[in-house]
Amino acid sequence: MGEFVTLETTDGIGTIRIDRPPMNPLNTQVQEELREAAHSAAGSTEVKAVIVYGGEKVFAAGADITEFTELSYQDMALRAGALSGAFDSIARIPQPVVAAITGYALGGGCELALACDWRVVADDAKLGQPEIRLGLIPGAGGTQRLARLVGPARAKDLIFSGRMVDAEEALRIGLADRVAPAAEVYATAQALVRPFVTGPSLALRAAKQAIDAGLSMDLASGLALESQLFASLFATDDRIEGTTAFVAKRKPTFTGR
Repeated sequence: MGEFVTLETTDGIGTIRIDRPPMNPLNTQVQEELREAAHSAAGSTEVKAVIVYGGEKVFAAGADITEFTELSYQDMALRAGALSGAFDSIARIPQPVVAAITGYALGGGCELALACDWRVVADDAKLGQPEIRLGLIPGAGGTQRLARLVGPARAKDLIFSGRMVDAEEALRIGLADRVAPAAEVYATAQALVRPFVTGPSLALRAAKQAIDAGLSMDLASGLALESQLFASLFATDDRIEGTTAFVAKRKPTFTGR
């Protein structure tokens, strides 16, 4: 698909693979290729779940700082929205998405992981938002998604200090959802999303939409959205199959329709 980012689908699981050795820096080209891969996955009927993966050694060590040294305020004012939007395209993939993290997920790498639904982290991985050490703040969702995930106090600790956290702390504070040996991270991510390959795809999409969109709404608006999405699923074949199978006391066979 791209020079540094590809989307490969096997048995219903699409893998968005970043491959820009040695540390997978997320320069402008990589960001745009991530956006393209996310749009392709979102629009595919074959992709039932997605893994974002940087390879066996590193997830992504952050933005390409060499680009920053040449940019003025005027330059970044024009580009900042596109930077955030590239990662937001990952968050907007309607299928379940898991980040498989090895090595480092720092700065933009951590923000990319935060855009996923879950994070499977190698037991020797390091995560963090070190932008403050450059006289900057996270600019691709870190201040917003991290605070929503681990709470504002912990987010301020990580962002104000710029420190890295290991896998144990990441799991304890909710930044990681699974910890596995580095060699088993990708397989663990596969195991996490594999049940969704044969699940009710439209209901899974509706559940993700209700949760993610509801977080930005007041409770009444979120409940209204939930009700609308709930009712809409009564138009699907999977709802008929699911309820019929339950009454018949058999396992449902979902078709994603």
